[in-house]
Amino acid sequence: MNNKTELAQELIDFIYESPSPYQVVTNIKTELLKNGYQELSLTETWKVEKGKKYFVTKNDSAVFAISVGNKPLPETGIKMISAHSDSPGFKIKPQPEILVEKKLLKLNTEVYGGPILMTWLDRPLSMAGRVSLNSNDPLRPKSAFVSFDRPLLVIPNLAIHLNRTINDGIALNRQKDMLPLMGIVNDTFEKDNFLIGLLAKELKVNVEEIIDFDLTLYEFEKGCIMGLNNEMISSPKLDNLAMTHAGLKALLQSDNDQTTQMLCIFDNEEVGSVTKQGAGSPVLNNVLQRINFALGNNPDDFYRTIYNSFMISADMAHAIHPNLIDKHDPVLHPMINGGPVIKINAKQKYTTDGDSGAVFETICKKAGVPYQKFVNRSDMEGGSTLGNVSTGQIDMRTVDMGNPMLAMHSVRELGGVMDHTYTLKVFVAFYNLR
Repeated sequence: MNNKTELAQELIDFIYESPSPYQVVTNIKTELLKNGYQELSLTETWKVEKGKKYFVTKNDSAVFAISVGNKPLPETGIKMISAHSDSPGFKIKPQPEILVEKKLLKLNTEVYGGPILMTWLDRPLSMAGRVSLNSNDPLRPKSAFVSFDRPLLVIPNLAIHLNRTINDGIALNRQKDMLPLMGIVNDTFEKDNFLIGLLAKELKVNVEEIIDFDLTLYEFEKGCIMGLNNEMISSPKLDNLAMTHAGLKALLQSDNDQTTQMLCIFDNEEVGSVTKQGAGSPVLNNVLQRINFALGNNPDDFYRTIYNSFMISADMAHAIHPNLIDKHDPVLHPMINGGPVIKINAKQKYTTDGDSGAVFETICKKAGVPYQKFVNRSDMEGGSTLGNVSTGQIDMRTVDMGNPMLAMHSVRELGGVMDHTYTLKVFVAFYNLR
């Protein structure tokens, strides 16, 4: 197994061990602590020193890590990479147990973000997330993280014999068609609080201790490296855990104690980012101000820091589809394993402009990495990402980029082995700029 294949397998392992944003952040915290980062608390006074490394979490599902350089922050600014911890899918509703014909137990769910619904059918699924427990302080319940780590549910398709036109296309109803089957029960089964009891058993706590939960479904089967030459990655959640993983690896591999580097992993990008832990909130601005003041700098120093800083907003990009070439711009259609993609949009749904794009192109050249550009067809609206949302809160020079992929928002997506290595090299080169 060569280095690029090993890195791709590391990504697959990271995704498999991170079935919800809570596990994503937990796993990032573990790596940061192993590498000498100190945890700060949002509710305590911060003591920050040059040459040291810190991180802070928000809502257990977002994390901000910073390596403070020895040079003055207002003079160098911060080299920042941002990504997100969440993926489209299904969130489990409160009191979710539904019995059908007194035998079939299914769970009531709500769609999160914009998943391709049909891809979730007929796959082994499981559950993961956060459980809130009783504590001595009513304002601060305890948090416990759970992943059942076994196939528990499935959303079954309707047989073609009962829907002869199914291959002509079908509109799936989110409330009716997309509820997962959990099991077949007997006549003595009591559905009320069944899930709470299951959580209590998994966490080894009393049922009475559980107050609430934030649980999502995830595909149980692990990703894999595939293709004629083992050149592709098939996995859930490449959008956007591939960029999260590359950012974390780059931060830990960077060798630069002179200037300041930062990794920002937000939550809730897939539902618009306007949450307290999302890029559309003041959380990043607040973290940066507290770092600035903890270093003894004044408000003017803070603004100088912002205007000397640069952010790479890293979120996956669209590769050309082999069967649907006409869905892409006639010229700018990135290829898997062709290198990281600079994302451009005239309406500024991506923040890239000539200035920030030039910065990223220069870094790619410095790292010896090919790069591509993506623009939507002029008659087709595209999506948006972290960059344009975060710059609404903090006016920092930003480029939007991501690795090219197919089947974005499918339960199982497809990316390139080489692209992950390319992006890691670019991120390390960026962090190492002095």
